[in-house]
Amino acid sequence: MRKKDHILSLLPTTAVMIFGTFLLAFAYYHINFQNHLSEGGFVGLSLLGKYVLGLNPALTMLLLDIPVILIAMFLKGRKFIVNTLIATLSFSIFYGLLERYSVLVIDLHDNLLLAAILSGLVTGFATGLVLRFGGATGGDDILSILISKCTRLKVGTVFILMDAAVLLISLFYLPLQETLFTILAVSIAGKTITYTLAFRSKKTTETAPLKPVDSKTVTTTPIHSVRSVH
Repeated sequence: MRKKDHILSLLPTTAVMIFGTFLLAFAYYHINFQNHLSEGGFVGLSLLGKYVLGLNPALTMLLLDIPVILIAMFLKGRKFIVNTLIATLSFSIFYGLLERYSVLVIDLHDNLLLAAILSGLVTGFATGLVLRFGGATGGDDILSILISKCTRLKVGTVFILMDAAVLLISLFYLPLQETLFTILAVSIAGKTITYTLAFRSKKTTETAPLKPVDSKTVTTTPIHSVRSVH
């Protein structure tokens, strides 16, 4: 009976993480992909491997994710890994469903500034939700959390630095305009992640705080994530 009660107690947390992955998938497909915004993180590195070395992006992503996940298993514990697997799987399912069945088109090719702002706000909030409730959406998210824990940098700042570095390296095969707007998007996303992790409602401060909530340490904490590569 106790085991059943424990599982039920986890449902609200899992539901919030799944909602976050849906928002993330929605933004990546309907804003980033449909308006040709680029990708940072491990996806960007995978695309770089494809263009430079002819490597399969899916294989590259797997090779990048596995070592980070194994390290996180020892440092963050089984619960974090389980939450991360749930978030990663649900993101992949949502993205696949949207890609196949969604008829919605958000055409912002003539206003990439708005596309970058929307992408940054939605992906940052979605990733922050997943992180705040104890998961991550991929290997680069986990790496950002680990780097943040070992330094004084906030998780959102690490996201910005990692994504921007990959995008700058990728400039030689990606269009300049889309890459620069993507850097703007990941900058906004990084700040939004920080605010989402740091936010405390009045009710939360008067009762038990959510974990993780510390934007610097994130002790129990994505997406970029295992993303759909195009």
